[in-house]
Amino acid sequence: MTYAIEATALTKRFGKTQALAGIDLAVREGTVLGVLGPNGAGKTTAVRILATLLRADSGSARVGGFDVARDPEKVRQSIGLTGQYASVDEDLTGMQNLVLIGQLLDLRTRDARLRAAELLEWFDLADAADRRAKTYSGGMRRRLDLAASLVGRPAVVFL
Repeated sequence: MTYAIEATALTKRFGKTQALAGIDLAVREGTVLGVLGPNGAGKTTAVRILATLLRADSGSARVGGFDVARDPEKVRQSIGLTGQYASVDEDLTGMQNLVLIGQLLDLRTRDARLRAAELLEWFDLADAADRRAKTYSGGMRRRLDLAASLVGRPAVVFL
């Protein structure tokens, strides 16, 4: 069986606080997993480790087939990540935001524009593509942020 995400005995401490106490995960490719728990349960810490933004104290994890500790760059190339709050550049248009992400991912400008247009359609933002993001409603900004996480066609998306 092929897994998009595998984690075994992940632990993480911040001083005296045990943020993760040996979590195990196995997420099949093509599935959706929701991680639920109260504040302080370690959800964000686990995602940060899986997205290579934080190192585990012990345990192991693979995302998209790559070890998060040994191959962090390959993990980053295979994931899309959207944080808790929309993080778009409000002075750029919706199109400019997505094209910029595409260019940062080494897409040719033409390909970045095509991908941006496709995503703006998917997220019902095509009519607002040429408006600055600061004129978008909160929901529109959130949809633009989600679209940005998909520009590179990631195998795994963390929301």
